[in-house]
Amino acid sequence: MTKVKKIVSRCESCVNYVFDEDCECYCCMVDLDEDEAYRSMSDSEYSCPYYRLDDEYAVVRKQN
Repeated sequence: MTKVKKIVSRCESCVNYVFDEDCECYCCMVDLDEDEAYRSMSDSEYSCPYYRLDDEYAVVRKQN
């Protein structure tokens, strides 16, 4: 039996993690419910289902 390694998402590299000028900090723009928010903050191996890599070059590759 092979183990499947779970990918741990990092908020800093997610497209949903943006700078909010109102509170002058970085925030997740996904509207997590209370349970998901708690899990993401307390579990070091939490894998966010909304995580999308912020790939700046994806648009360029698509244009070429």
